[in-house]
Amino acid sequence: MAEKPVPLTGKALLQKVKELAHLTKRETAKECGYYSFTKDSQPRINLSSFYDALLEAKGINLDSETSKDGRGREATYRVTVHKNGQIVIGATYTEEMNLKPGDEFAIKLGYKHIHLRQLDPNSEE
Repeated sequence: MAEKPVPLTGKALLQKVKELAHLTKRETAKECGYYSFTKDSQPRINLSSFYDALLEAKGINLDSETSKDGRGREATYRVTVHKNGQIVIGATYTEEMNLKPGDEFAIKLGYKHIHLRQLDPNSEE
């Protein structure tokens, strides 16, 4: 059986993809090491891993498992009104927007929505 290929990652992967721009996606993935062998020694291209590595090399991480810090639930972008009438926007959302304690918002009520707009601390709104 043939040796298992070592897939390229990071800058080396990006450079190789540029060099192989004339090839198909499957051929490019194989040339970059994203394949394995079936039981009958036929190459099997792994496009999913290839695309994941490309995204990671470009600094884009879509894997929710690695972004989760292990404390509590994942962000769902849904909230529920509590018995006391309050709506709590969790720390996950405020961290994602880089909000700090003391940041202020203007509240505008619509027919079936609430619009929050962050106020500029230097303005006199």
